[in-house]
Amino acid sequence: MKGFSGPIEDRIAIRERIESYNDAVFRRDADDWAECWAEDAEWQVGDNAASGRAAIRELWLKLMGGLDAAAMYVNHGAVAISGETADARCYMLELLKRPDGSQMLVSGRYDDKLRRDADGQWRFVTRSYTVLQVKA
Repeated sequence: MKGFSGPIEDRIAIRERIESYNDAVFRRDADDWAECWAEDAEWQVGDNAASGRAAIRELWLKLMGGLDAAAMYVNHGAVAISGETADARCYMLELLKRPDGSQMLVSGRYDDKLRRDADGQWRFVTRSYTVLQVKA
């Protein structure tokens, strides 16, 4: 997948979904964050994986529970739309603060598949995160 293709209104909606995901992380809002996922979604982050929106939400709560703060900044890499489905790639810069006060700077890449659900909203069907660099 290279570049951006498909109707501009759908590309904007997908970018807004990715940005809504990040906004919910900043605010630590599990319900808003979970709303970004399709009911039958799958999430792969490091050695952790979950299937289904409820299980994905629980995994996120577990991972966020080990942090005092998390900030995620996105750079969109590509979006390719084909009807009611899409592939997307974006790059993240994360600033993570642990309970002991130490911080980590992590850069990574999300490879995504999205679907327009019955309510017209684009949601993640799969999200796979690859760490590119960590600075402790």
